[in-house]
Amino acid sequence: MAASEPAARARRRAQARSRARTRRLAWSAAALLAVVVAIGFAFAGSSSHLASGTSIAGVDVSGLTPAAARRELERRSAGLAEVPVTFTARGLTFRLRPRELGVKVDWAGAVANAQHSGGGMGIVRGYRRLGLQLFPQDVVPHVAAYGAAVDYELGQLARKIDRPARQASLVRHGLHVSIAAGSTGYVLDAQAARQTILAALASLSRTPVALPVRLEQPSVTVATLSPVQQLAARALAAPVRLTLGTQRWRVARWQLATLLRLPRAGETSLALDPAAADRFFARLRRRVDHRARDATWAPVSGGAVNLVPSVPGVSLDVGRSAAALLAAAQRPFNRVARLAVMQVQPQRGTAAAAKMGITGTVGGYQTIYGGDPNRIHNVQLVARLIDGKLIAPGATFSFNGATGDRTAAKGFLTAPVIINGEVQTALGGGVCQVSTTTFNAAYEAGLPITDRTNHALYISHYPLGRDATVNYPNVDLKFVNDTGHWLLLRTFVGPYSLGVVLYGAPQHRRIESVTAPLVAVGNPPVQKTVDATLKPGQVVVDDPGVPPQTTSVERKVYSASGKLLSDQTWYSSYRAVPKIVRVGPKAPPKKKVKATTTPTTPRSARLGPG
Repeated sequence: MAASEPAARARRRAQARSRARTRRLAWSAAALLAVVVAIGFAFAGSSSHLASGTSIAGVDVSGLTPAAARRELERRSAGLAEVPVTFTARGLTFRLRPRELGVKVDWAGAVANAQHSGGGMGIVRGYRRLGLQLFPQDVVPHVAAYGAAVDYELGQLARKIDRPARQASLVRHGLHVSIAAGSTGYVLDAQAARQTILAALASLSRTPVALPVRLEQPSVTVATLSPVQQLAARALAAPVRLTLGTQRWRVARWQLATLLRLPRAGETSLALDPAAADRFFARLRRRVDHRARDATWAPVSGGAVNLVPSVPGVSLDVGRSAAALLAAAQRPFNRVARLAVMQVQPQRGTAAAAKMGITGTVGGYQTIYGGDPNRIHNVQLVARLIDGKLIAPGATFSFNGATGDRTAAKGFLTAPVIINGEVQTALGGGVCQVSTTTFNAAYEAGLPITDRTNHALYISHYPLGRDATVNYPNVDLKFVNDTGHWLLLRTFVGPYSLGVVLYGAPQHRRIESVTAPLVAVGNPPVQKTVDATLKPGQVVVDDPGVPPQTTSVERKVYSASGKLLSDQTWYSSYRAVPKIVRVGPKAPPKKKVKATTTPTTPRSARLGPG
């Protein structure tokens, strides 16, 4: 019991000290709180006025009411609407006015933000305002502008300010290649410039403002191009030899210089100039290329044809050859480039041609031609246009489709031709000689002829009723390949004769023809003219004319076994040729004889006065 008494007294003393400490802390806190409250109320000021240390757009509005601050700001802004702000960049000067860009400043919103920064209830407002006095703030108002106008002005500024970085480049002088150093560029920072411009135009200050411009360093430098310059110098140091089999070509140093494209636009490797290389290899291809030859057919005696095998062609592989040339030019030794070639397959190979079944003659015909040189030229020209045409099984051959329009651009000349029943001179005269010969070849082959038109006038040197005229594009000659195999149309033009032969699988068809006589179906019209040199009533017939006439041809086609395959009849109607007559003038009318009378004296006169 005695031992615990001191401990109890110690505890009581400790508790007393703790209570005393708590009371001191409470009084200290109360005192501090009183000081804090006192300070807050001391700086609180009036809530109806803006706090000290407040500025908007650089203008001190401390102590003003919000309304007064707004009026003052709007007044100053309106006064500066036509006053330009000077902007500078790279030593250049630009001036812009707020009104030009449609600048609108939200002064009311800025005042409200300033009021909020120094506002609040009692002690809160006091401490906010104390903070503004210690750390003054400038409220930046919200600015709006006409976007298209701002974009336009930024574009104009960039065109004057921007200077792209110039990349280092290789320069060739003759056969010498050197390096031209690059330079730093300047670029207007458009996004930052937009904010800078709008802020400056909204500002109530007219102090010059620097536009944000960033430096642009070249990506290709002298150091970058040094290895390439060495390669270029090596490429032009000696000629290059091209090889293909036993053929050799030498590319001189000056040719290499024209072919070489030095690095540009940031490039760092050598290349061949596309245009120059195209011209160079186009000339080379004329000496290297060999066109592929399609399989074809060569006529032999007896009406047969031999198959001429196809021959593959050779074409220069320009891409691989150009790469080989460039690689050889960059080597210090062994400057030899082997040209690359490709084999070109024919469109019609030997095996494919053999399957077409063209082994002999199916039908053919020959006509004799003549006339003036232009007509002979046209006959030969159109014969070449249809020569070699292949007609698939079941397909229809069209004469107009095979020749196209007969134009001067194709080489056709003017020659006699029948137009509207009259012999005139026109482009392509003589073409109908070829169409008539082709018609008769199809006729003798027993092929179905689906489109044929006779001439307007009867022409005696063609088989009766078996002429065929054409006129592009509406009058055509057409026949169908019904043999079941391909047909090959060949023309053979001699000095005075034209032959058209259809080759294919011989059908051995038998043709029977029945030709009706040429019958006049009227009298020729008479064209009279008066000839003053003839006697009255005298008649001279210069041309007896030709009456309108008709005829027909029936063709029966039999197979080799005697089966009737077709029976077609073609009717031809020919126009009349007028009878040309000259007649003498009418006899002049006889002159009438005028009667004469003897005057007589009246009876009264003879008797005298009574």
